[in-house]
Amino acid sequence: MSDGIARPAVGPDELGALKALGLEGARTREVKVSCADLAARLDASTQTASRRLQALDDADYVEREHVSDGQWVSITDAGERALKSEYEDYRRIFEERAALDLRGTVTSGMGEGRHYISLSGYMEQFSERLGYEPFPGTLNVDLTERAQRERSALDAIDAVRIDGWEGDDRTYGPATCYPTTVETAAGDTYEGAHVIVPVRTHHDEDQIEIIAPDKLRTALSLADDDEVTAHVSGR
Repeated sequence: MSDGIARPAVGPDELGALKALGLEGARTREVKVSCADLAARLDASTQTASRRLQALDDADYVEREHVSDGQWVSITDAGERALKSEYEDYRRIFEERAALDLRGTVTSGMGEGRHYISLSGYMEQFSERLGYEPFPGTLNVDLTERAQRERSALDAIDAVRIDGWEGDDRTYGPATCYPTTVETAAGDTYEGAHVIVPVRTHHDEDQIEIIAPDKLRTALSLADDDEVTAHVSGR
């Protein structure tokens, strides 16, 4: 969630410096860095390396502690997310189809899924593009911390697009559906489901919604706090 503070723009040159720091181990620990050494790795001047470090610091991508012979540098959570985003971009280039396992626990939703899934403008597209009419409701899953980090990899997976449409009283936004097999902690599975990601959603990145032809809670005997894994793959 944003803290409301505007962050300086970080471009490819600064991300290159961030990558160099990550390769030195700064993602998991503090590393000793001198601007001269960083400049050599970046094939840049010492002044340029210093400016890139300062830009990363200003953007809260790194934390630094200056000492007499250099500085101790570590990559922040925001910096790690930036590197993760770059990583996923390269995955999209080199992997035609990806697969992803998202683990979490079942949670009760706010009831909005039942309403939206049942709307004819969506239901007609589900039937045509997914090959079924979903049960009117979604299975909500609170993701683990690791799954929250990995969730961005959904963008690398070949998915089914559901178009937005206009009703009598408002405009309804588009959504993306990712083919999914749901697995319980006991090893029971349900194939033919989809993780649905609306463009307009009240959910944060820590949760996913899953649709299926059947009520997944009943089909898999699920209750709140039960652990499940969504095995997401390309269509």
